[in-house]
Parts: sequence; structure tokens; C-alpha cells
Amino acid sequence: MATTTNAPGGHTLKAFDEDLDRLRALISQMGGLAEHAIRESMRCLTQRDLEGALRIVENDKKLDALEVETERRAIQILALRAPMAGDLRDIVAAMKISSVVERIGDYAKNIAKRVPLIENSGAIGPLSLLPEMARIATEMVHDVLTAFVERDAEAALRVSARDQAVDDFYNSIFRTLLTFMMENPQNISQSAHLLFVAKNIERVGDHATNIAEMVYYAATGQHMAERARGGSVTD
Repeated sequence: MATTTNAPGGHTLKAFDEDLDRLRALISQMGGLAEHAIRESMRCLTQRDLEGALRIVENDKKLDALEVETERRAIQILALRAPMAGDLRDIVAAMKISSVVERIGDYAKNIAKRVPLIENSGAIGPLSLLPEMARIATEMVHDVLTAFVERDAEAALRVSARDQAVDDFYNSIFRTLLTFMMENPQNISQSAHLLFVAKNIERVGDHATNIAEMVYYAATGQHMAERARGGSVTD
């Protein structure tokens, strides 16, 4: 809830609340597009949908535009409303989060660009692990943005804790693909593409965790305790 009262600029508490609600709505809209892009990129990968992959790449422009709009509105609120305390943290967090969500959309776009390059992927075992890894990472994005809208610090903590599951998936896929490449050099090209996909999903989980830290700080004014994370084998 906004804490700002009537000020020289003539704005009211209700008007400020509406400004913040619109800002949160933009973040939610961005999150919805990013989540859809990740799910679609994985569907296109497993179903070899080349046209769908092209749509994902093209639709990334919508996320870029929303990031610009979010930043514009946030700066406008800062200039006109002079927010303080928790409201100020929320607005600054929204600006940072919009940039991170746009980057998550880029990872989905990167995966989509690999779809035409991967052939005979059904013969590569780790491909079956990628959709579940992506599901967890996508749910993290959804849940952490819901936590931002609801200013729920505890939910942000729970999202952060789930990043280890994504890292574990990545480590397993990395080792399996490495073995696959060593057993047959003909598998190197396709395995390398799948490893790139896995790394992009792993980065989605990392970014969701970064957002969780921002949400926690915006809600509490305190920094989240350092996470005890194993990390991926390539970190």
C-alpha cells in the first residue's frame, strides 16, 4: 500500500496506488509473455515446430516494448509522486525486474533459434529431461512475479530455494551430454545445441532467483541471506 499523502503536485493516495497498480500490471504482463515464450520454445524444440520457433523470435519485440514502457512509467512516478520507503523500493525493483524479465525472454528466443539446428534429437536421451527442467524454471518466474505483485517476501524465499533443482537438472544433463559426445563424435554437434538450450534454461532459473532477491528487499527493506547453492558444473 502506498504511503504517500497529498503533496504539492496535487496527487492523492488513491492516484498513487493506481500508478503502482499499473506498474505491477505491466510487470505481470511481461512475465506472462516470458513464461509463454519459454513453454512454446520447449514445445517447438520437442515437436520440431519451425514456424512456431520463428513466431517466438518475432514476438520477443513485444517484451522489449513493454520493458521500455515500464521504465518510462517508473521514471514518471519517481518524478511526479516523490515516493518514500517501501513505495520507492517497489518502483526501483519494478525497473530492475522489467530488465531481468526481458532477458528471460531473450533466453526463450535463443532456444527457439536452435530449433532448426537440432536434427534427430529424439535419439539423444537428455532431451527428455529438458521439458521438466524448463517447467520448474518457468514456474519460478511465474511465482516470483506473483510475489512481487503481492509483496510476499516468504514466497520470494521459496522461489530462491527451488533454484537448486534447476541447477541439479543442468548438472545431470551436462554430464550425460558430455558422455554422449565422448562415445560418438557424430553426436557432438547435436549435443552441443542441446547443452546450449540447457544452459539457457539454467540461466532463467538464476534470473528468477535474482528477482526473488529484489522482491524480498522491496517487501522487507532487508537483503536476502546468502544462498547456499551448489551451482552448475560450468560455473
